[in-house]
Amino acid sequence: MPIVNRVADLQPDIQAWRREIHAHPELLYEVHRTAAFVADRLREFGCDEVATGLGGTGVVGVIKGRKPAGGDIKVIGLRADMDALPIEENTKLAYASKTKGLMHACGHDGHTAMLLGAARYLAETRNFAGKAVVIFQPAEEGGAGAAAMIKDGLMDRFAIDQVFGMHNGPGIPVGSFAIRSGPIMASTDAIDINIEGLGGHAARPHKCLDSVLVGAQLITALQQIVSRSVDPLDAAVISMCEFHAGNARNVIPQTAVLRGTVRTLTTEVRELIEKRVKEVVAGVAQITGARIDLTYERGYPVTINHAAQTDFATAVAREVAGDANVQEMPPLMGAEDFSYMLEQRPGAFIFCGNGDSAGLHHPAYNFNDEAIVFGTSYWIKLVENTLAA
Repeated sequence: MPIVNRVADLQPDIQAWRREIHAHPELLYEVHRTAAFVADRLREFGCDEVATGLGGTGVVGVIKGRKPAGGDIKVIGLRADMDALPIEENTKLAYASKTKGLMHACGHDGHTAMLLGAARYLAETRNFAGKAVVIFQPAEEGGAGAAAMIKDGLMDRFAIDQVFGMHNGPGIPVGSFAIRSGPIMASTDAIDINIEGLGGHAARPHKCLDSVLVGAQLITALQQIVSRSVDPLDAAVISMCEFHAGNARNVIPQTAVLRGTVRTLTTEVRELIEKRVKEVVAGVAQITGARIDLTYERGYPVTINHAAQTDFATAVAREVAGDANVQEMPPLMGAEDFSYMLEQRPGAFIFCGNGDSAGLHHPAYNFNDEAIVFGTSYWIKLVENTLAA
């Protein structure tokens, strides 16, 4: 079955909501305007319950089907994220960000609008049994808003049996979907390293303990972990992306700071890399005599799609887009806090094509409004097929 006809009729409204949200980006948990906009729409649609304030600024809408659920699955959760990024927009769009230094550079405006469109349709038709729970989450971009909503009782309060998420995918053709069972996105951990040596004159290095040289040795040694400690058949990334030291060309700095990220796809590799990073830092400190303080902080877990729910989501996507337009994708080393929800309940995360757009987190990125009908139809059919009346 192709896109839902009613969704095509709703497309102009969904697009307008998307562009309104795009013009007013907000960060992390400070999505007050967006959350109020979402809650107002859900009330207008006639949702049976609209709850606000979960996880700080999260919004949840409950839509009851025409019949009570008779199967094992009585409640299905659908999640969209609402927060933007601290990036200066460079699109020159008529609806570009009105807030300097902030933009929707990851398409959360589109995610929110598509789920609102699905909520409107489901509240109108109620052609399903049980309940559909639409989840609008703050702080996906590094704030673990999913974990905050779960801590506030999301899963138990609304008795969610299964939960599904969706993200747009630049480079995937519009009208196509991509998904895989098992690990689909990586865990993300943070490395912060503070080095203290002995500063001095650049012409007298033998009287100093060069923090820049220590930092360089550390970066080189850390890169060997992936190439020499991790099985070549396992995926892992260590990227040291910040190196701050000194402010003059003739002064050896006393201190240096390194910051980076670790990405893995399995618990075993995650634990191995954390162990090896600590060993490498201790070893370089012993060799050089510098004091090195390491903070290794665990971030989002691996996003792992459950097999049965992935098969079902794939079938629904094929119903919307056609068999040829749903592909099995390789895992991505980016991270996603929907992983916390998949730790709590079975479900699956899918990518919806955004076409030949700029990449995510790029100043020229824009969500492709042509994708609206496909993503919204997917949400609707996922509910109607899961909770068949």
